[in-house]
Parts: sequence; C-alpha cells; structure tokens
Amino acid sequence: MNPFSTAKNVFSQALNLMPRAATQNTISNHKTEAFTFGDAVPVLDGHDLSNYMECWFNGRWYEPQVSLEGLSRSYKATPYLSSGIIFKRNFLANLFIEHKHLKRKSFEQMALDFIWCGNTYAENIKSRLKNTIEYKPALAKYTRAGEHDGQYFYIYNSHEGYEEYEFQQDRICHIRETDIDQEVYGTPEYISALQSAWLNEAATLFRRKYYNNGSHAGFILYVNDAASDPNDIEKLRTALKESKGPGNFRNLFYYSPNGKKDGIQVIPTSEIAAKDDFTNIKSITRDDTLAALRIPPQLMGIVPSNAGGFGDIKSATEVFYHNEMKPLQSRLLQFNEWAGDEVIKFKDYELIMPK
Repeated sequence: MNPFSTAKNVFSQALNLMPRAATQNTISNHKTEAFTFGDAVPVLDGHDLSNYMECWFNGRWYEPQVSLEGLSRSYKATPYLSSGIIFKRNFLANLFIEHKHLKRKSFEQMALDFIWCGNTYAENIKSRLKNTIEYKPALAKYTRAGEHDGQYFYIYNSHEGYEEYEFQQDRICHIRETDIDQEVYGTPEYISALQSAWLNEAATLFRRKYYNNGSHAGFILYVNDAASDPNDIEKLRTALKESKGPGNFRNLFYYSPNGKKDGIQVIPTSEIAAKDDFTNIKSITRDDTLAALRIPPQLMGIVPSNAGGFGDIKSATEVFYHNEMKPLQSRLLQFNEWAGDEVIKFKDYELIMPK
C-alpha cells in the first residue's frame, strides 16, 4: 500500500472529525436579538376604549370613569399619598363644628371619601314622621349614581355574597369634585401623580425583595485550580447554598495547599444594585405626590436634604390653609344647600403660639 495514500486518507478522516464545521453551524444558528421589557402606558396612547365614552351606563347605574378599586389600592401604595390624604382629612376634622344630625365620625368619613376619590355621599335617615334623625355617610367606593336624578345604589359583597341596595329617592346628597370629561362622578386631584406613586411602590418592593433574597451579598465564585479536590468543591458548594437568605453574611474558609494564584476568584454580581437610583426615585416620586396634593413638605414631617431647610413652617401652614383648605371647605359646604340647614360649619384656623 502506498504510504502517501494512507497518510492522505488518515488526514482526510481527521479533518472530518474536527469540530470546526459543527461549531460554524452552531454559531450560524444563533441570531442577534433585541427586546424590551415593556413600557409604561402613556396618557395619549389613543387605544383605550374608555376615551370614547364618559361614564358607561350598565342598565341600572353609571359606572365610574376611574376604577375605584384601583384608586383604593393606590391609596396604600406609598406613604406620601396616604399620609397626605389623611393629613387633609385631619385638618378638616379639626376645624369641623359638630352638629346634632352629623357626628364628627361621620364627617371624617365624608371628608376622607371626597379627598381620596373626589366623591362623597351622605344619606338622610328619617323617622316615620319624615323628620331627619341623622346624616349617615355612604362609602363612596360602593355607591353608584342611577339613571335618574336622586337615584343611587349601594353595591357590596357581604357574607351572603354580592348584594345591591337602592336608596330611597332623594335621600342621598352627592358632592363631587369637578371633572373635564363627565358630570356624573368626580375624580381626585392627585390622579396625575399615580404613575409616580406606583413607581415609588415598585422601587420599594424591588429593594425589599433584593434584601430578603440575600442578593446584596451575591457573587460568582470561579474556581479554575486543577489541584482542587472534588470533595472540597462539593463542600464549598454546600456552604455557599446555606449562606443565602437567613444565613447570609457568613464567612467562608477554603484551604488549597497546592493552589496557584487566581485559582479561586470572587466576581461580584450585585454591584449594579448600588446604582439603581433608589434614593433618587424615592425623592422624585415623593415630590410629585406632594405637588399633586399641594402639601408643603415641612407639614409632612419630611427631613430636608439641604442645609437651608424648607422655610418657616408657620408661614407655610397659613398659606396652605388659605389656598388649599378654604376651597376644600367651600366644596363641602354644598351639603348645607341640599340639607336646607347649616349642618357643616368650620371654625377659623389659629396657630397655637408659645407664650
């Protein structure tokens, strides 16, 4: 046999066994991809069917244009929103003069409903002689306006399931915040700041999950030392697994007598978390929420980040009272026109000055 032919055949077989062709095919099968995680829905997207109607009439009552269930959940999304709403409620309740037909507790509920959803309802409870016994608030989250004037429904879930109750005609006083889209229900003034409130909540939940998972102590342990014992590697793997969650921040000891430099490398994976602008997000969304509620930050107990502070708290309180609370009081005074009596009254606000 010709030795050159034999060598040629062996060389050809070796070329066929080389993984070069398979590697090229594998690489060619992988394509570059670009993807996104989804964007926040803009206000002017033009694809919302609710933009083509005012308030949907379901045959018995009108559905609110804004989801009251979503608003009630957003109320609890961030402390700046809920605390600002409660602060306004407390300010009004502090100046309210109690009436024999309207208890202070009932007024607090009416004020809270008007601030958080832009609607407040009060039922006129009458005796058999048609005299007013008291004015009782109906929770705005479950009250709906009917087709005709003075017609209102109360929908709720009890222990017996879903129930509907229709109030007697002209027994409900409805005070609503003004709106530019419809005249059935009111909308809260802070609705433009909901995106900021949700971002504040998302940032807080992300940071909380980040710490609960122990990821702030995360890293990649890269071992490329051939002298390492497989049993030691398995023990090291077990120790790393136990260091997550409640067992994080533990120190690990690894002994490799015949190891070489850089045989074991620790590569951090969580450094990006320190650059997620958590503090800036919390600060900016807080400012947006307080701007929508129009509450000075010093009245909310917020610590200033600059040396100059927020200014005189006395002046801020007086401006807030005259520019924000007085108009809010005038809206609630519409109840007196409906009741035919001066049921809701407020005393003048006075700062307690030290002697």
